[in-house]
Amino acid sequence: MFNKILIANRGEIACRVAATARRLGVRTVAVYSDADASAKHVAACDESVHIGGSAPKDSYLQWERIIAAAKATGAQAIHPGYGFLSENEAFADACAANGLVFIGPSAASIQAMGLKAESKRLMEQAGVPLVPGYHGEDQDPAMLKHEADRIGYPVLIKASAGGGGKGMRAVEKAEDFAAALASCQREARNSFGSDAVLIEKYVQRPRHIEIQVFGDTHGNCVYLFERDCSVQRRHQKVLEEAPAPGMTPELRQQMGLAAVAAAKAVNYVGAGTVEFIVEQPGGYDHPEQMRFYFMEMNTRLQVEHPVTEAITGLDLVEWQLRVASGEPLPLKQDELKFHGHAIEARICAENPDNQFLPATGRLAVYRKPGHASFERSTVRFDDGVREGDAISPFYDSMVAKLIVHGATRAEALARLDAALTQTHIVGLATNVQFLRHVVVSESFAQARLDTALIPREAAVLFQQDRVGRELAVAAAVAQTLVHEKAGETPDPFSRTDGWRPFGLTKRRFDFEYQGEALTAQLAYLHDGALHLSVGEVAGPLSFTALPAESGTRIDLQFHGRRQTVQTWQFGETVHLFCDLGAAVITELDALAHAGETAAEGGRLTAPMPGKVVSFAVKAGDAVKKGQPLAVMEAMKMEHTIAAPADGTVAELLFAPGDQVTEGAELLKLQSA
Repeated sequence: MFNKILIANRGEIACRVAATARRLGVRTVAVYSDADASAKHVAACDESVHIGGSAPKDSYLQWERIIAAAKATGAQAIHPGYGFLSENEAFADACAANGLVFIGPSAASIQAMGLKAESKRLMEQAGVPLVPGYHGEDQDPAMLKHEADRIGYPVLIKASAGGGGKGMRAVEKAEDFAAALASCQREARNSFGSDAVLIEKYVQRPRHIEIQVFGDTHGNCVYLFERDCSVQRRHQKVLEEAPAPGMTPELRQQMGLAAVAAAKAVNYVGAGTVEFIVEQPGGYDHPEQMRFYFMEMNTRLQVEHPVTEAITGLDLVEWQLRVASGEPLPLKQDELKFHGHAIEARICAENPDNQFLPATGRLAVYRKPGHASFERSTVRFDDGVREGDAISPFYDSMVAKLIVHGATRAEALARLDAALTQTHIVGLATNVQFLRHVVVSESFAQARLDTALIPREAAVLFQQDRVGRELAVAAAVAQTLVHEKAGETPDPFSRTDGWRPFGLTKRRFDFEYQGEALTAQLAYLHDGALHLSVGEVAGPLSFTALPAESGTRIDLQFHGRRQTVQTWQFGETVHLFCDLGAAVITELDALAHAGETAAEGGRLTAPMPGKVVSFAVKAGDAVKKGQPLAVMEAMKMEHTIAAPADGTVAELLFAPGDQVTEGAELLKLQSA
């Protein structure tokens, strides 16, 4: 076993690797960028080395600096985590050339599986089933269009050197192919340095099922069962679970043996994942008819590896370290077993109701459910941030991973929803409530899984207010009264709780809730009781403030409903969390807002910090509502800015390549 390793990554995975290394008595070295100088992963390691600027190209992708840091600190090996340099064969070769062990497969294995087209040719030779498609070297757009027409629409364009959903586009009809190809190639070039693509038949009602494989330097290779990663948005995974629902023992063995054959075809060493697209020709209720096709191999540890750890009780990072140090695999295939069911939810800084637009900001409140880290338990929470940390535009939008384990899938689902309910994040938009909606949706609850689950269930997943304006107003009023009571004086004439020597007192509150202006009337009755009216809903209001670590925990009763609500207030805005969901409500100063007019039209602003990739229009062009106007890149993804209404482009305010801040006006649009 090594004495010291360097972790060439950041955030959650760097903390994850450091935890296992610490348990094994292995010292760790962190590397960090300007943006990560005070990051959690830096504190999690024994030593740390600064390697450059905030952008990945200036730090985490500078492998010469990383190798120099490893040699300077006496590290014997480098763990690449996932992303960044984890699948870079040049980096793996450079490690070997400098006498460092790369904790992963050989450069030859990475290269063989890194290019999707080449890997599919290898898999065909190894007898692994393939999706019909074009994997050739001719990248002429006309040739690619010809092949797409031959395969038949819908087709999927995929970056040959890609991963993580980047450089991938589904094309429904021939006339959309050229534009989709250009966008796909541009994103692939920016993310991977290569715009080569392959074309595949877009499988209908597909499931995404992957097999965890492990090989060692002694010629052994095993599979550690499967994970279902079908729930995706933008071709990126949202929820992952193990084992795959509906998987028959026969199909599990067939897929496992195919995955091992794929790994052995490239002499694979270390942790890897063979990903399959699974067709369901007989529908969701006939798993015995499922057919699987090789999609790609990820030559690294996967983000979703914790669900495999949960059902097997194994530490895959420990296996990586042992294999990389020359030890044989700890277990043989017939010794591997799994127990129960595990699900992982990726908690991301994004706005699901706005096309999953990534969000940036500071974690003003970051409260997690009771959990254990990096161990087999019913609830596990893997992250690389702390309360007060900032989510920047430089890196991936994932904040944390929540993993639950239960004896059955139903038990795991219940635990996941309960743990999400206890996850409170304030300071930026997240997908926590969206994840709750997915978990309780009919398709997911009944395991009717395919990669179209999110669009299929859109009516119950997006724009869902499960709290309701009445409860939100009641909680905000109670929050205000609790704070006022905390600051009251013994003098009755200075009190703010509505006390009067005679008569009935009424008090008006003005709120904004989900863009709607609301007025509430609170009456202080003679017996000290409170009566609240919100629109046409009225009734007694009673509440008790409960002890809480911070914020305010309120046992609230209004209009026949009782809820325990956790609130945090920042300025005039109250953030509340309860079993029903989460909500944000703002108390307005009626006088301050009197006379305000609607926001000026004709402005198109950047929804986040990022880079302008291109404009699709020029000054003087007439445009229609919904027409694409510009493309921005942020958090490693492209985002299209569309016209909000018909009009004429008056002026472009930036040029392609310009960096812009959130809210910056990109162009002016005159109304039609």
